[in-house]
Amino acid sequence: MESAVIVVVGADKPGIVAGISSKLAENNVNIIDISQTVLRGMFAMIMVVDISGSEKPIGKLREELQIKGKELGVEVLTYHGEVFKYMERV
Repeated sequence: MESAVIVVVGADKPGIVAGISSKLAENNVNIIDISQTVLRGMFAMIMVVDISGSEKPIGKLREELQIKGKELGVEVLTYHGEVFKYMERV
């Protein structure tokens, strides 16, 4: 499995989860784990996803999620899972 971590932050409003998850589904990306919360009107979500089914490289997926995030009024950050695996070694 090739994983990625997606972080979404912004003002809470309807449609954020649906918008991001729809974009992932369009790219054949499977959500493995998801956590979300709303703190004083601010929406925060972190997802671990399996990108091994996607035909697009992670850079292109990152761009598409950022565009979708702008449409939704949120910031979307996408990291390859390997980044977190090796962070502890530095």
